[in-house]
Amino acid sequence: TAAICSSLAAEMYGLEVLADGIETNKRNFTRFFILAREEMLREVQKENHINKSSLVFVLPHNEGTLSRVLSVLSFYGINLTRIQSLPIIGSEWEYQFYIDLTFDDYNRYKQSIDAIMPLISRLKVLGEYREEKEATDK
Repeated sequence: TAAICSSLAAEMYGLEVLADGIETNKRNFTRFFILAREEMLREVQKENHINKSSLVFVLPHNEGTLSRVLSVLSFYGINLTRIQSLPIIGSEWEYQFYIDLTFDDYNRYKQSIDAIMPLISRLKVLGEYREEKEATDK
């Protein structure tokens, strides 16, 4: 068994650190995810004060659709921290957009998702979680 994790995580779980500083970029950040059943997920979400989400969506191939989605998110006070488009294989001119959002008000975030639904073809929430502002591992 092996894991790539912070030295803090290694200490917490009694793991042996085999190598330090394996990253190629010192400003690199790693995401850690919790995979859980629905009932456990609600408890984790409640405790962690969700302020970030990762989504993937598909837009119809029409002029200005991405701009309209981003305008709606902005109206609700949602901050776009990452966007990446990838072509959908086998579908000409169709792209999936992977985005990360941060927000201060979870209810406003949920309202923004409801507001963009008529503008998009498909949406999947990949995760909702608490954003760590800075690394706790020194």
